[in-house]
Amino acid sequence: MSKLWGGRFTKPTNQLVEEYTSSIGFDQKLALQDIKGSLAHVEMLAHCDIISNEEKNQIIRGLHTIQGKIENDDVEYSVADEDIHMNIEKLLIEEIGPVGGKLHTGRSRNDQVATDMHLYLREKTEAIIELVEKVQTALLGQAESNVETILPGYTHLQRAQPISFAHHVLAYFWMFERDKDRLQDSLKRINWSPLGAAALAGTPYPIDRQMSADLLGFEKVYPNSLDAVSDRDFILEFLSIASIMITHISRLSEELILWSSEEFNFVELDDEFCTGSSIMPQKKNPDVPELLRGKTGRIYGNLMGLLTLLKGLPLAYNKDMQEDKEGMFDTVDTLEGALALLAPMLDSMEVKAGEMKKAVKEDYSNATDIADYLAVKGMPFRQAHEVIGKIVLYAIQEGRYLLDLSLEEYQQFSELFEADIYDKLAPEHVVAARNSEGGTGFEQVHVQIKTAKEHLYE
Repeated sequence: MSKLWGGRFTKPTNQLVEEYTSSIGFDQKLALQDIKGSLAHVEMLAHCDIISNEEKNQIIRGLHTIQGKIENDDVEYSVADEDIHMNIEKLLIEEIGPVGGKLHTGRSRNDQVATDMHLYLREKTEAIIELVEKVQTALLGQAESNVETILPGYTHLQRAQPISFAHHVLAYFWMFERDKDRLQDSLKRINWSPLGAAALAGTPYPIDRQMSADLLGFEKVYPNSLDAVSDRDFILEFLSIASIMITHISRLSEELILWSSEEFNFVELDDEFCTGSSIMPQKKNPDVPELLRGKTGRIYGNLMGLLTLLKGLPLAYNKDMQEDKEGMFDTVDTLEGALALLAPMLDSMEVKAGEMKKAVKEDYSNATDIADYLAVKGMPFRQAHEVIGKIVLYAIQEGRYLLDLSLEEYQQFSELFEADIYDKLAPEHVVAARNSEGGTGFEQVHVQIKTAKEHLYE
């Protein structure tokens, strides 16, 4: 059978051109969405008396037959038929005869492919939201088990102040909550229907675009046919959200890598999520978080690729836009895989509370509380800051920590020190004292967990 668009041409397409311009190698991922869009389109055509009910029923039966074959992996796609749309139309005509050619009435591949991508991305966005919630559930579980587990908090990768481990992991809960909010908000723009915009200018057939949009569950119809076929903002937005999310995943992965090293020894990842060395038998490598961190550049690249693709394109559709799909597919696959691994890895992670507590007792991260102690007793904070700086320097030179110094040694620096300084410097007190809203104090962490549950299970 000749090409469906071949009437205007006198020569067959060069084989190299066919191979180079064909997209069936990757856009076959849109097969089920293409059939879904076609089923809605043919229903609308019959409703508008553009085709007969008998023709509609023939086409629907044919589409369902092809759908079954696709689901059973019983379809051979042809490079000569270029893309998923032409492949399915060719299969339909082979299945039911020339009446299959009426399916394309009132539409173009331009609005057809845009519709398919809206349907695909809506489905995948909803699936990714569910995966994000599984990661949040795992983070919340670790938080509930470790409210009073204390570890050093860092700035500049230097120990800063002791904090609750629950408070630390909940920071990632809220990062993913924002990612989820962005995904949910993006559905408002994904749920626009381009179907019926045809090639770029609409169609002379008396179609009902709202009907096909309703059948496909779209909330709005593009009001401008040029925009409908050339808009890829909804993909850009998804890739942007994915880039932010993989940044969060990468930051968390970096901490898991650090924490699981012998130098930190704060957590141990389950053997299921680690690998060994081919030469060093003692090693347990955190390959999963390392690869999650490494995938970041891949997703960034897909975003930059589409931005670059679109920046100089005139309206409306151009063949360049064939390049919009592989990056989208790759980002979806990469993100789904990352989230699916992250949740069980976090859930099974062992938190070494004893090692964290030991680390907190062997540093100077409680120094700020001495300055606060002196400030409460009337010393200006800046002067108190200078005093505690000298005390820390003295302790470092003596090879001791702040809780090891005697009261007499403290009083060498200020007469305001009394015996209660040791209670103030205990890590448990240091953490509990930070009871301001959103702080690491144990009471506030319990409030935060309650709020997190309300967001997750509302």
